[in-house]
Parts: sequence; C-alpha cells; structure tokens
Amino acid sequence: MFATALIVFRESLEAALFVGIVAAATRQLAGRGRWLAGGIGAGVLGAILLALGAQQISAQFEGTGQDLVNIAVLSVALAMLLWHCIWVSTHSREMAMEARQLGTSVQQGQRTPWALGIAVALAVLREGAETVLFVGGALTGQGAVRPVEVVMSCLLGVLCGVGAGVVIYGGLARLPTRHVFATTNALIAILAGSIASQLVKALAQAGFLERGTTPLWDTSAALAPDSALGTLLHALMGYDAQPSAAQLASYVGVLLLIYAGTRWMRRSLHAT
Repeated sequence: MFATALIVFRESLEAALFVGIVAAATRQLAGRGRWLAGGIGAGVLGAILLALGAQQISAQFEGTGQDLVNIAVLSVALAMLLWHCIWVSTHSREMAMEARQLGTSVQQGQRTPWALGIAVALAVLREGAETVLFVGGALTGQGAVRPVEVVMSCLLGVLCGVGAGVVIYGGLARLPTRHVFATTNALIAILAGSIASQLVKALAQAGFLERGTTPLWDTSAALAPDSALGTLLHALMGYDAQPSAAQLASYVGVLLLIYAGTRWMRRSLHAT
C-alpha cells in the first residue's frame, strides 16, 4: 500500500499548494473562504464520482474481459505517470506563477470570484482524476486487496499531503518543497517502471505478447513475493520473483525515457 499512499500524498500536496498559493494571493478578498471551500468541495465530489464510475466500469468487465480492463488501466496509468514525471515536474514553477496571477486578478477585481472557485475545483478534480488512475494502475495485478487497506493508505496520503501544504502556506516551517517534489518524483518514476513491468506481464498473460516472456530467474525461495519484505519491495520498486526479459526491458526503458525526457524538457525551457 506504499504506492497508494505515495501517489495520494503527491497529488494531495500539489492540490494543497495550488489552493494555498491562490488563498495567499486573495487574503483581503471578502468571502474568500466560501469560494475556496466550494471549489474544494466540488473538486472532491467530482473525483469521488469519477472513482465510483471507474469501479462500475471495471465490475462490468469482471471475468473474461478483466484482462483487457487491466491492460487498459495500466496503459493509461503509465501514460499519465510519464506525463507527470516529464512535463509536470519541469513546469511546476510556471504553474505556481499562474496560480498567483489568478489570485491577484481576482483580488484586484479583474476577475469575478467565480473564477477562483472554478479554478480550485478544476485543480482538485484534476489531481483527484490522476489519483484514481494512478491508484488503479498501482493496484492492478496485486491480487486480492482489502478495501480497508486502500482506504487507510489514501487517508494517510491525504493527511500528509494536505498537512504539508498547510504547513508551507502557514509558514510554520520551511519545508524544502523543491527537494520534496524531487524525492517523490524519483519514487513515482520507479513506480512508473513497476507499472510498465506489470503491463508487459498482463500482455503476456492475455496472449498479446510471446517473445521475451520466459522468466530469467526465480528468487521465490530466497524472497517470497507474499512475504512482508517481498510485499514491501514490490510496493517500493515493483519486485517480481520471476521477471522476464521483456519486463526488465520495459522497466529500464521507462526509467531511461523519463530521465531523457526530463533533461530534454529542461533544456528546452532554458533555451526559451
């Protein structure tokens, strides 16, 4: 459940920082709290409805079509994680500046408070939608998972993420946000590699991939996948006791793609 808590923490922190920046820029606005609370509530409600809808769709394909659903979920989650690691991580400064500009324009009367509520709602909904996809991808292929574990991991991630955002906004402590995001980005990159490996395994199990699917080794005797340490390593870095060449290639390939894409994106930003 570490992967679930990590994802929810990162997305909650991003949403909290956006709301915090906008709130700081509109301190003198009358009724600011009402618009912010309304936007947050609408965004959370939208994310919950999205999660329920995704659960219903998955239930409709229970059985023979479940493999296809798993492949689709893993593919979308991997694509979103790649976009998150490459694009979002290199544009965080610009996104923060846009949030400040929005708050300032509402404060000065250039925009109506409706814009404040809508922007906050969309930001929370966006992070919530990403959380649903990421968590769905992280849980796919992990077998039976108790709902209480998922709920507790999500609550832990939300509390830590929102708490960190509140601390940063309140100025109670100088958290090195740059290092926080760099660390979580590295962990999420590893998670992307893990999901790529799971996607390849799902494709092989569904019969869509045949080459390179023979296990290279078996470490079950030394470290069982269902043991405490094996479960922890699976959550941290996608440990598989019987990985295939295709799984290893996809894992390493995704990490190299994120590294190269991030460097290219940063060079492009510096060039402009």
